[in-house]
Amino acid sequence: MIRLSVNINKIATLRNARGGNVPNLLHVAADCERFGAHGITVHPRPDERHIRYADVYDLKKLVTTEFNIEGYPSKQFIDLVLEIVPEQVTLVPDPPEALTSSAGWKVDANLAFLKDTISLFHSKNIRTSIFIETEISNIYKALETGTDRIELYTEPYAANYPADKQKAIADFIQAAIAAQKVGLEINAGHDLSLENLKYFAENIPGLLEVSIGHALISDALYFGLENTIQMYLRQLKIG
Repeated sequence: MIRLSVNINKIATLRNARGGNVPNLLHVAADCERFGAHGITVHPRPDERHIRYADVYDLKKLVTTEFNIEGYPSKQFIDLVLEIVPEQVTLVPDPPEALTSSAGWKVDANLAFLKDTISLFHSKNIRTSIFIETEISNIYKALETGTDRIELYTEPYAANYPADKQKAIADFIQAAIAAQKVGLEINAGHDLSLENLKYFAENIPGLLEVSIGHALISDALYFGLENTIQMYLRQLKIG
């Protein structure tokens, strides 16, 4: 089965809207694992508008599956990851003020920076993944960074899926084939949902993990968290 990592940023957003500790982020993370999720993803930002840096330390003590920390590799972020030592770090190129991740790395323009950063994480045996789009030459260049994985930025797939799912996924299939060709492992995330996840999982060769937050937490408002996680897991049972 392709692994499901639940991004709990939206739980932190809801908590922060009123102050206090409702909903309890740690309880939700533990429940996600108890309900079958294979990992927990967080994206701490400098303004702490959802996940706080203190949350990351608390979650490290709690998460028993895979802990994935994603974010822009500022010094503060790098220091945090090196201290926490999660199972995986996912590097995204978005600036601190970005509402959400909206583009992948232009690897050639950031090659030296990415190589140096990834080397730091590898010194602590942290698996690295970089957020990337489907341009084949960019994927080949990613190999030079030393990254273990790429995470395919799937917003274009999700946006185009309702009109023509075969056309929407075509570039992602070719990107996955290219990644496999050079030995890069494959994650995916951004706007994957119950509507489009199964088709993506069935058609992307070598897909190991998806990270899903906004759609999953939104669905949980209607279906309940346990039921929703099980619904997503069923989409990932291929074959």
